[in-house]
Amino acid sequence: MDASVLVMGELGAVSYDDPRMRATIDRIGRELRRGDHILRYADADDFGRPATAFTLCTFWYVMALHRSGRVEEARAMFGSVLACRTRLGLLSEDIDPATGAPWGNFPQTYPLVGLIRCAMRLSRRWEDFL
Repeated sequence: MDASVLVMGELGAVSYDDPRMRATIDRIGRELRRGDHILRYADADDFGRPATAFTLCTFWYVMALHRSGRVEEARAMFGSVLACRTRLGLLSEDIDPATGAPWGNFPQTYPLVGLIRCAMRLSRRWEDFL
């Protein structure tokens, strides 16, 4: 299991309403979710078993939750990830799910792009407030 399969929905390869995609989202949540963070994969690689969550994968998961109708869960998880930013609003490539500490490359463009995309996806339309 690799969280990158969540991108299939964003690319239009499969609909978020498709039972296979919903099952994939659920399985990623069971196998790769650590608190409010998502590992890219859980199997050991050249560095051992992953201990930190890949921040971009967490944002992909938030978008998948939102697109599959789990809006409040997506908003809550997004807020939790935002709490891991530095005082300058930056995110690292990875986050320690237990502490929220930044790991890996820092600052990193991928999670900032994920943050922007999630913020756009989760934002309410201005018309809804007027």
